[in-house]
Amino acid sequence: MTSPPPPPFRSPLLPMVARRRDEEHRVATPLELLFDLCFVVAVGQAGVELVSAFADERIGAGLLNYAMVFFAVWWAWMNFTWFASAYDNDDVLYRVTTLVQIAGVLVLAAGVRRAFEEEDYLVVWVGYVIMRVALSSQWFRAARSSRGPARRAALRYGCGVLACQAGWAALLVTPTGGRPWVFLALAACELSVPYWAEHSAMTPWHPHHIAERYGLFTIIVLGESISAATIAVKSAVDEHDALTELLPLAGGGLLIVFSAWWIYFAVPVHAGLTTSRRAFLWGYGHYVVLAAVAGIGAGSEIAVQDVVDRAPISRLGAAATVPTAIYLVSVWALHVRRYQVDPRRWRQGVLPVAAGLVLLCTLLAEWAVPAAGVVCVGAVVVGVAADGNRGEERAGGGWGDDGVG
Repeated sequence: MTSPPPPPFRSPLLPMVARRRDEEHRVATPLELLFDLCFVVAVGQAGVELVSAFADERIGAGLLNYAMVFFAVWWAWMNFTWFASAYDNDDVLYRVTTLVQIAGVLVLAAGVRRAFEEEDYLVVWVGYVIMRVALSSQWFRAARSSRGPARRAALRYGCGVLACQAGWAALLVTPTGGRPWVFLALAACELSVPYWAEHSAMTPWHPHHIAERYGLFTIIVLGESISAATIAVKSAVDEHDALTELLPLAGGGLLIVFSAWWIYFAVPVHAGLTTSRRAFLWGYGHYVVLAAVAGIGAGSEIAVQDVVDRAPISRLGAAATVPTAIYLVSVWALHVRRYQVDPRRWRQGVLPVAAGLVLLCTLLAEWAVPAAGVVCVGAVVVGVAADGNRGEERAGGGWGDDGVG
């Protein structure tokens, strides 16, 4: 028998030519999956510190730090995802540069505790520098291999990322009271870079690939929420022998996560990502979706601690029900309201009504999370039952379609 031919040699420096937007069978790569897993480490650290802030009665400061740290993680992930969708050539230099970005987010994750407890953002900023400089080098490399408007767009991206990153240094020297305003100004600058760059030429990101990447990251963050809540319940059972009180809470949290998965993938959205404006609004909106998903896990941990510590009724369960309600409304705004094809207009109100009921569940104290789980399941059941026919669901983008495309 003859031995199989050796794999083709891949040069460490291939031209970074844009990929086709209509490329068939475009899926996430193993490197992108590793990228997601490492980024979720930083998301998990932010959730842990949010729980600690609530336990120490530093709720306002904890929420503010969580919003800023999560924005840094989410924005770096989003920048890489859209770039990779357009220019992933998978050569040696591309892989190494991506691994450098992964190292950067791990440095960022190592500084999350100091950011929450000591208001010291130096390590977070250093991690961000590593990620962003590596990303800029990717854009400049793409510009080197491009011509005309595509080259101009890549140069704008690279320069915009570096300029914004330089601006983030102001966060290190700004007094604590002024940091929220500096953060908002710099976040607005970051969000404006894609609009400025894409005004020159739309980068050739792949709609189905983008939808899949966002869906996969949402699944991984949901998994982190389950893991965090499970550890919290285990610790409470081991230390306080409170299994009876915690079983309903664990069951309700699981129902919320299962429902969150079902609802997110109810409507395929890739066909609607036709222009940069629509795609970026959809992508930007995922800051709220993903922050709420991570918040569900952190909120479940807080609820577990509240049950064990017999916290006041006004606080019991609110930490989990509020992010759940935010998640339902944000997914409705991004997916169902825009992309659901269904002549029965009443279905548009299912998720907003469910969000309102979830908030009312907060009044049920220790039964808030189980009740919220039942409400979420009810929203799924109403949506699925209204479709009736599985074939019609897939043809029309119904609630029962469990894929992103």
